[in-house]
Amino acid sequence: MTSIVILISGRGSNMEAIVRAAQNEAWPAQISAVISNRPDAAGLDFARSHGIPVASLDHRQFPNRAAFDAELVKLIDGYKPDLVVLAGFMRILTGEFVNHYEGRLLNIHPSLLPLFPGLATHEQALEAGVKEHGATVHFVTEALDHGPMVIQASVPVYPDDTADTLAHRVLKQEHIIYPRAVRWFIDNRISIDQNRVLISPPESQLLVSQDK
Repeated sequence: MTSIVILISGRGSNMEAIVRAAQNEAWPAQISAVISNRPDAAGLDFARSHGIPVASLDHRQFPNRAAFDAELVKLIDGYKPDLVVLAGFMRILTGEFVNHYEGRLLNIHPSLLPLFPGLATHEQALEAGVKEHGATVHFVTEALDHGPMVIQASVPVYPDDTADTLAHRVLKQEHIIYPRAVRWFIDNRISIDQNRVLISPPESQLLVSQDK
């Protein structure tokens, strides 16, 4: 059975989507822990209510990123994870951390990568005048918001959109594609060929939504 550890910093709505999918679909996997760098993260209460072990490690108690990441690795590895899922974990991770979990560290980013890495992606999309926006699930590498892309979802951008309305539309698709990507990993359907993620048997890796 696949062991999964999920990292959050706040409400963790993508974590909630993954937990619900795992339980509703009876995945051959166990959410071994939900860990936050903020002890007051609301998502920890959700995890507790679903019988999932929780832990927190306050990054403010460490002198630098390297010290925090080293202690976080120890905490995560105590749960013996096969997969580590970043679900709104608002920390830039060190290369040592990323390399330790190479090939088993997933993230979701609210843009159609490689467009708009970093923060304020919805504002960036509106400023650029793009006609579609979306989200990407990808394996994490040392380069911020890069790495082999597992699945993407696109949504239309409307003339009257604000950053908030666009973010809401994108988040709905995140809750679809992130559980799907994790399930593919669990089912050993993912392979990586020269930075390209292949799904076997083949399945669409792009979800196109016309949701208003």
